[in-house]
Amino acid sequence: MLSRIKDIAANLAPRLIEIRRHLHSHPELSGQEYQTAAYAAGVLSSCGLRVQELVGKTGVVAELEGTGEDQRLLAIRADMDALPIQERTELEFASHQPGIMHSCGHDVHTTVGLGTAMILSQLATSLPGTVRFLFQPAEETAQGAGWMIQDGVMEGVDAILGVHVFPTIPAGSVGIRYGALTAAADDLELIIIGESGHGARPHEAIDAIWIASQVITTLQQAISRTQNPLRPVVLTIGQIHGGRAPNVIADQVRMLGTVRSLHPETSAALPNWIETIVANVCQSYGATYKLNYRRGVPSVQNDSALTQIVELSAREAWGSDRVQILPEPSLGAEDFSLYLDHAPGTMFRLGVGFSDKPNYPLHHPQFHVDEAAIVTGVVTMAYAAYKYWLHGAYSCPI
Repeated sequence: MLSRIKDIAANLAPRLIEIRRHLHSHPELSGQEYQTAAYAAGVLSSCGLRVQELVGKTGVVAELEGTGEDQRLLAIRADMDALPIQERTELEFASHQPGIMHSCGHDVHTTVGLGTAMILSQLATSLPGTVRFLFQPAEETAQGAGWMIQDGVMEGVDAILGVHVFPTIPAGSVGIRYGALTAAADDLELIIIGESGHGARPHEAIDAIWIASQVITTLQQAISRTQNPLRPVVLTIGQIHGGRAPNVIADQVRMLGTVRSLHPETSAALPNWIETIVANVCQSYGATYKLNYRRGVPSVQNDSALTQIVELSAREAWGSDRVQILPEPSLGAEDFSLYLDHAPGTMFRLGVGFSDKPNYPLHHPQFHVDEAAIVTGVVTMAYAAYKYWLHGAYSCPI
């Protein structure tokens, strides 16, 4: 089966690069992926899959039925949205949309999803079970997975696979991570309320800017002294607004930030921990506050048995020297984690780094990928899907 998958992928390679370049040239922001979805639906329909559009607002769902008797349903997820970034790659197929760019590799993710569907559709008579492909919008805003789930895409799903590009891994290689892959990421809005006054008489006012600085400093210091250093917490205040004039003490400061953690127990305790510190600082200096803590997406926790299947598939396909076991998770967030509330799953890292030119990080205006990675991705995904039924989700021999 592996040789058949590799042969089909090799024949499809020019078409897959064409698909990726089309998607890269026509990026769309989160929740606006109408052309991308229509394009993906057209490719899927041409492969004979049952296709449903406008799922999860702008998402696409397609099913491929095998001919075997295995009743388990495997889902494969690919995200489609781009970012509000002005591209500076100078590629011939650079973005045609001013201020919008596929700088997180979702054009590659969509291509890998489509390529996997194209391969498996040619092998449908050898598939023991059914594959459901989820082409998801709005991953960058962490909304799309929830929209898709609300529309029922996880009904009947027994396992789910995903992929994300990684520029620090060379193209042709795959990264495997057991356990936590990404962080839980929450949003924080904090308003410090003081009393304004003349800049020459601070003792007659309650300086919201100074108190805000004390809150930020205390929170950062408290992380190192009160949080388990083996369970990291990253709190970032990314925006701060306050004050009306240089000689007027500010009566209000509004701060916006994110809070990231890897362990569910830590994540659960963070809202109360933050509020306790904020309340104590404000009380000490006579201020009040308003705290809005919004839960984001949880940490992606890769299922061990499914991760073993992907690892074994990649080792058989490419050799052990092209499979990296990642020792550390990322503190970035991924709404793939929401699917894992409904079925076990795993996400692997697809190396897209160049060996002969600079590799820019994700979300960079010059981010680019080595397109040789696309075949690596589709072969790994298609073979892992086949081996899911071959070994069973929880009995994969390593």
